[in-house]
Order: sequence, then C-alpha cells, then structure tokens
Amino acid sequence: MSLERPAKKGNKYMNTVHTDDAGFDKMLPIMREYMRNKAVVVPAKTMGPFKTDVSIYNTPPASGLRVTWVGHSSLLIEIDGCTILTDPVWSDRVSFTQLMGPKRFFRPPIALSDLPKIDAIICSHDHYDHLDKATIQFFAGSQVPFYCSLGVGQYLQSWGIGKEFITEMDWGDSATVGADCIITAAPARHFSGRGITNRNETLWSSFVIKGSKHNIYFGADSGWHPQFAEIGEAYGPFDLTMLEVGAYGKYWPDIHMGPDHASNAHIALKGNLMMPIHWGTFNLALHDWYEPIELLLTYARNKKIDLFVPEPGVPSEVKGAFNSEWWRRYM
Repeated sequence: MSLERPAKKGNKYMNTVHTDDAGFDKMLPIMREYMRNKAVVVPAKTMGPFKTDVSIYNTPPASGLRVTWVGHSSLLIEIDGCTILTDPVWSDRVSFTQLMGPKRFFRPPIALSDLPKIDAIICSHDHYDHLDKATIQFFAGSQVPFYCSLGVGQYLQSWGIGKEFITEMDWGDSATVGADCIITAAPARHFSGRGITNRNETLWSSFVIKGSKHNIYFGADSGWHPQFAEIGEAYGPFDLTMLEVGAYGKYWPDIHMGPDHASNAHIALKGNLMMPIHWGTFNLALHDWYEPIELLLTYARNKKIDLFVPEPGVPSEVKGAFNSEWWRRYM
C-alpha cells in the first residue's frame, strides 16, 4: 500500500487535506487570547532537576526497546540494538533568540556530551521546538547520520553537518540505519517555517521506526488526518506510538491534535501502547500546562488505551502499560 505524497504549489508544500495553519489572519485574535488568558500555562513549582543515570546505557534493554524522554518531542530511543535521537532540543528557549520566547520548564536531564553512541538523528520539521540550531551544532563533525524531511537539510548543512551525513526524505521514503533498522517518513498534517517569509517551503513528516523485533511510530507534530488509518494499514501494528498531546487550541485545531484526537490516532494506527509527547516542557498554548496529560488519562480509560508515561530522563523499558505520574508533584 502506497501513501499519498504531499502536493506542492510553487515552492510551497501542501497538506493532503485542507488545513488552516493559523496564519496571519489568526495572529491578532491569538494575541488577544494570550493577553486575557487565565490558565496555568507555567508550573508554579520549579521542576526537577531530573537526572539520567547514564550507566544504564551500558546494558542493552532486555526487552529490546527502551525510551528516554528528554522532554517535548526529544526522545532517545533504543530499539533492537539501534539508538535513535528524535527532534533534539537542548536550548533553554524555543525561539529565534535565547533572549525571549518559550522557556523550558526543566533542564534537559542528560547532557549532550553524556549521550550514548547515536546511530541516527531524526528531524521531523523545521520549527524551533523541533529543530534547534545550538543542539545540531553540537553534532557537527560527529559523523552521526541525520534523517530529515525534504528541505530541512539546508539548515543542517549551514550548522555544520556534512552533506554526506544528511538524508532528506519524502513521505514513503525509507532508509536503513545500522544492520536492519528501517526508518520510513510518513504523512503528517502540519506546516513549516522559521520566519514570516518562508512558511511551508520545507516538508513536515512523521516517522515509522522498524527494528528486527519492534515496530514504533514517532508522530512529531500533526493535526488529525485520515491517513493515520492508512499508515496503520501500511506499516502497523505498532508496539508503541509516540503522539503529540499538547499545544492545541481553538485557533489552530488542524495542526495540533490534543489528547482526544491523539488517542483516536493511536487507535487508527493500530497501536499497542501510547506514549504522550509534546507536552509538559514548554509554554506553547493557552491551556493549563498539565491539562493534556490529565485529559489523556480520561480518554485512554474510556477508549481502553494502554499508556506509557515515563518520567523525564528515566530510561524506561517498553514492556507494558506504565504511568509514572511524575507531573503531579508539580501541580
């Protein structure tokens, strides 16, 4: 089964279904909403510090699958002997400058220099909370291969990553990492751009990661779309789906799912365990910072979904349903 690829209009990529990507016409209403918002968008208590016991990486996971949630959409994934880093963001702020913009709720639990050997880095799209210049520059000269959506490679190259270590991928493209781990770019419903003049000139993607024993799905950023079911048919079932549940809002319902649609996506993907990502790290929306996970617990219970919710920085084997409830210490 082949998946529909994105269309282009001139130099602009387009979603496969009509999508309102909260452009300039929504800017003033969103700003007014932010000014009068009463939600608890930032934790009242200082979070962490969370610390990763890096000695754990000296022993491969007995199950073959272990995930360390660094925060937001940054994941260190150990799958069947292959170690993959997704959308690595270590900077304090996700912005064009470190002087302003959304600031981290907690420091990264592991230093970049303490990471285990990385076999691949996935960059899903070019937004600041997924593609961080300072973090990418750390890997310049390291010879770690990068796998990214079409057009994103220009940023990687400008930040010091050699062209020979960059593989740009269209939806449906696959690449082999290590001996037998296969990464496949898949559809997402989102948008791109790092400024006001280059919106949608690079592609956005989700990724299927298939090891010798396990099959998992990294959803990155996406609104709900009917191709989740097609991805499930073509590449599922999945042992674990990692899906965004935070940063949703009434002014941008097409480009972020929220916990209800994310749980529906998990079902459509034929997932076994669902791991919520893209929450609890940055203030990027108008809802309470803890609302996404609290709502997800209710939806998961009603829809009979098993969740996998590790604490930030804790290398956690994926063996079954698990909820650390770590965020409740800070509510």
